Amino acid sequence: MKSMYGLPDPIPKEIEVIDSHTGGEPTRIVISGWPQPPGATMLERREYLRRHHDRLRAAVVCEPRGHNAIVGGLLTPPIDAESMAGIIFFNDVGYLGMCGHGLIGLVETLRFMGKISHGKVRVDTPAGAVSADLGEDGKVTISNVPSYLYQKEISIEVPESGKIQGDVAYSGNWFFLVDNPMGELSLSNLDFLMSSSKAIRQALMEAGIHGPDNEVIDHIEFYGPPTIPGADSKNFVLCPGNAYDRSCCGTGTSAKMACLFAKGKLKPGEIWTQESITGSIFEGWLEQQGDRIIPYIRASAHVVSRASLFFDLGDEFCWGIE
Repeated sequence: MKSMYGLPDPIPKEIEVIDSHTGGEPTRIVISGWPQPPGATMLERREYLRRHHDRLRAAVVCEPRGHNAIVGGLLTPPIDAESMAGIIFFNDVGYLGMCGHGLIGLVETLRFMGKISHGKVRVDTPAGAVSADLGEDGKVTISNVPSYLYQKEISIEVPESGKIQGDVAYSGNWFFLVDNPMGELSLSNLDFLMSSSKAIRQALMEAGIHGPDNEVIDHIEFYGPPTIPGADSKNFVLCPGNAYDRSCCGTGTSAKMACLFAKGKLKPGEIWTQESITGSIFEGWLEQQGDRIIPYIRASAHVVSRASLFFDLGDEFCWGIE
């Protein structure tokens, strides 16, 4: 079999995974069976996956073995001597720099496997090294990569919606954050939220609005008033592809805090309580490093299954349905 790059895909017989969810958002960690990618950096390893193992990505997270909301993660040896492991996150359409809910899910997976009991763990990602702390209460606190507001209050024209204003921020992934003009942030309004956010993402691409190195702004975040007492806001996050984040989105909450900090609305150390579209909660705060911040996110994950994925080249959907 050939990959989309014309290179041979490995043909495993079996890949073992552990599934968890963080605030309702699923994570699937590959623990064995997937050939390890070479590379001196996590970026090199991610590019190797893109070029050589892309069908495995689709086979692991897409139907019929998965669905478009699953974020996968391939465990690798660490790059840095101080790190416990490396992780490359991917989804139904490609690869991620970092994934906040996925890192929380990874830590819970490592606890489930008996690799850690509690305390701190450092993990290498394509966006940089990140750390996490597994508390004795089972909750995980992660520190994200340096995050920042890149462009403030830019306007774009969106078909059927008119002029939309939002902020561009980086937090391991690229976000366009909109103070919700799109109606109620609820699952009953999901179809409209999905179509509106996808239209905004397409409009950003057509307008040539992107990160400083032409990075695609592939996450769209709406935020508005909370519905749970004690929360500071409620959000909806469109992930790359055709899925929404069931959780508050770790990188999305980080991007939101970066914007608040840049606008003088959130001070270092202040707790920001984020409610998700499904009603789950993340707690966040930040530390200042120059004009950027280090976001911290605290939440719980739960392991829900351990499974073996089997591959039969006689199966017409062996490599998944994208």
